[in-house]
Amino acid sequence: MLFNKIEFAFFFPLVFLLYWYLFNKNVKQQNLFLLVVSFFFFACFDWRFLFLLLFSIILDFSIAHKIYNSKHHKKRWLWFSILVNLCFLGVFKYCNFFIDNFSETLSFFGFKPNVWSLQIILPVGISFYTFHGLSYIIDVYKSKIKPVESLVDYSLFVSFFPLLVAGPIERATHLLPHIQSKRHFDYSKTVDGLRQILWGLVKKIVIADSCATYVNLIFDNPDEYSGSSLVMGAILFSFQIYGDFSGYSDIALGTARMLGIELLQNFSFPYFSRDIAEFWRRWHISLSSWFRDYVYIPLGGSRGSKWQNIRNVFVVFMLSGFWHGANWTFVIYGFINFLYFLPLLLFRKNRDNLTIVNPNNLKSILITIFQVFSTFMLVSLARVFFRSQSVGDAMMYFKRMFSSSLFTFPEIFPKTVLGYVFLFLCIEWIGRNDLFALEKFAMNWKKPYRIAFYYVLTLLIFYFYGQDYQFLYFQF
Repeated sequence: MLFNKIEFAFFFPLVFLLYWYLFNKNVKQQNLFLLVVSFFFFACFDWRFLFLLLFSIILDFSIAHKIYNSKHHKKRWLWFSILVNLCFLGVFKYCNFFIDNFSETLSFFGFKPNVWSLQIILPVGISFYTFHGLSYIIDVYKSKIKPVESLVDYSLFVSFFPLLVAGPIERATHLLPHIQSKRHFDYSKTVDGLRQILWGLVKKIVIADSCATYVNLIFDNPDEYSGSSLVMGAILFSFQIYGDFSGYSDIALGTARMLGIELLQNFSFPYFSRDIAEFWRRWHISLSSWFRDYVYIPLGGSRGSKWQNIRNVFVVFMLSGFWHGANWTFVIYGFINFLYFLPLLLFRKNRDNLTIVNPNNLKSILITIFQVFSTFMLVSLARVFFRSQSVGDAMMYFKRMFSSSLFTFPEIFPKTVLGYVFLFLCIEWIGRNDLFALEKFAMNWKKPYRIAFYYVLTLLIFYFYGQDYQFLYFQF
């Protein structure tokens, strides 16, 4: 059941009405109802993997209590949970990758191995709910939280349906207090949630899906187009993946807010970043902060020597790349971003841009435009590896891109789509200081104009609806 499909348009209003009018007596009723709904939502993708989700939940719920009550074996229980969780993730997501690469290595040295591969489907959301469970176990081990007494509450923390299949990656320290507290209907939060859902659907259906048509055409046939068209393909893919993934996050946050639960912000206008360090603070925030807190800091963070700091950053970027999928393209994508980040780290410039961009004179405007544009282009070029099916495809794409045809006018120049992207960026720019672009946008307009604006956005969604593109991050 996808957020951008008609089934969800019937599913969620029914859940909303039942939640606030039948199951609003106490927090136990609310949580049990949301848990049943979440399991149903997950089962709609593939009911067989519901058992894997249940196993993961029961495992971490039990081990958290073992860690808390153990005096001498805390670390053993911690590593047992980490290894079991990573083994499941490894089998379903990475097993064939390692088998294939092992086979290719043996073949390189003259051996002819008779290898097999697993014919398995990647369970939807496994990377996200595995990281939910790991963060909970580690936080219990570090005594940041006590283990949850209610299995229902913990199960809901892991499987809450808005975030279950594509995040944001939540922390027990943040989400569990919301789950364990009774929620009361709040009209203003409901309207605010609707606005965020609306903007998320605009991002996904109007922006991402419109760009996807041209992105697929260019990336599937790079040898048929000029270098300038390939640059256009990389740029459009950047807007596709941003509209797609941040659109999902907006719908997830808006849906949860309508149910009285606040989720972590996952995107903070990353395409207005002035350097790559700022970009990664604003892009997929829940994943970046997860690796910071559970990998980078335990490795030593910025403490120690400069080389140790570089090593720690390198590990985080490589793991972040590999997290996205079992393909060398994602590993190279992580490495390229590490190379982008390295000069900022060496010259201690990685924390120069901590506040939202706000140029106030002509000189700062020109500097900001250059910084934002160059950062966006660096990100877009790296994403050629992210989008390509293989390293060979990516290298061929670059070879064709940086040819003499780079300086010709692109054969593919979708003026209408680029016009929508421009208007989209204008609204994002105006709302860049808020949680999402429509949070305060048009709020000072007269009511008829504001409602008319929302109707226009809704009509655009219906106009572009029908292109069958699922959310990109479902595959991760």
